Amino acid sequence: MTVESTAPRTPRRSAAGKAGTTRKTGTRAAAAAEKKKTGTDPELVQLLTPEGERVANAEYDKYVADITPEQLRGLYRDMVLTRRFDAEATALQRQGELGLWASLLGQEAAQIGSGRALRDDDYVFPTYREHGVAWCRGVDPTNLLGMFRGVNNGGWDPNSNNFHLYTIVIGAQTLHATGYAMGIAKDGADSAVIAYFGDGASSQGDVAESFTFSAVYNAPVVFFCQNNQWAISEPTEKQTRVPLYQRAQGFGFPGVRVDGNDVLACLAVTKWALERARAGEGPTLVEAYTYRMGAHTTSDDPTRYRLDDERAAWEAKDPILRLRAHLLTQTGPNHTDEGFFQELEAESEALGRRVREAVRAMPDPDRFAIFENAYADGHALVDEERAQFAAYQASFTDAEGV
Repeated sequence: MTVESTAPRTPRRSAAGKAGTTRKTGTRAAAAAEKKKTGTDPELVQLLTPEGERVANAEYDKYVADITPEQLRGLYRDMVLTRRFDAEATALQRQGELGLWASLLGQEAAQIGSGRALRDDDYVFPTYREHGVAWCRGVDPTNLLGMFRGVNNGGWDPNSNNFHLYTIVIGAQTLHATGYAMGIAKDGADSAVIAYFGDGASSQGDVAESFTFSAVYNAPVVFFCQNNQWAISEPTEKQTRVPLYQRAQGFGFPGVRVDGNDVLACLAVTKWALERARAGEGPTLVEAYTYRMGAHTTSDDPTRYRLDDERAAWEAKDPILRLRAHLLTQTGPNHTDEGFFQELEAESEALGRRVREAVRAMPDPDRFAIFENAYADGHALVDEERAQFAAYQASFTDAEGV
């Protein structure tokens, strides 16, 4: 099974609206047809088609062979609630309650599938978009919002859930993950580490260094790249001349491309990669081929660089609708009825209300805390700056009293 072409995209030309948009759909369609004809597209692992049909895969079926109807519903619930939380956070930013937000819209299957493949003793190093993985690790969604509201530096204890704090520096977490994996290997633990990053981060030197160290030291780490097609406004073809998963070959470990909108395939492939790591077989690169249906962050305007028809094509592959279709085609009392979806809708609404209330109730941070963590033993210059800041703050109080 092959992936559709990612031929060069023509950006929108006019701010006046759709009438000013230049489209070269004929050229792109011809390129896609040529790739399909010549067979140059790389294959990807897929267990659920976009229509929700289960397809067999001799290599990966065994990793989901024992999945129960209850677990299938659980995966669907995970994706629905994660999307609702994400939508609520985006709305809160638009209302001025958050300074910024990085949406995962469209990437739910990649995150939930890989997140549910993890054991409790595995350790996760995320970027700043892994809200679904955080959900799988038991991190309260409201704790993800403190940093984006500017009231704390993270919001949770990484060791409580084996889920590291969000990393804003692009690609840096892959080095952290590799070092941690090398450490647990020396300790003799049989757990694994997973590092998340995007297609844009794959161009960072940190990622290449991580690949080198993990391969040489046979580190038990899975590199999980969510290829959502756009590194902010740069398409994937401007990031690499070969499919991203093939980069692993040059470092001496396996890579695999999985349908990132197929939660079952992401679950199966990640289980396989984690088992390799725990068995001492070294690192794996998983490329989850998916799509960012929203903006890069709430400060981005994707209509300036990509076409409406591109998003529409990917919406037809929506990960949640795909699993819903699969659930609805199953028969028997242990599968899904309309009551399940109604209850989930009510739970989703309740989650949205809880998130809104929690964000607005977050206390402001101690304004002077920044000075307490600069030097362990204090410093005269910091003391001077603290005094200056205190005087500046006091000036507002004086002005209000006049």
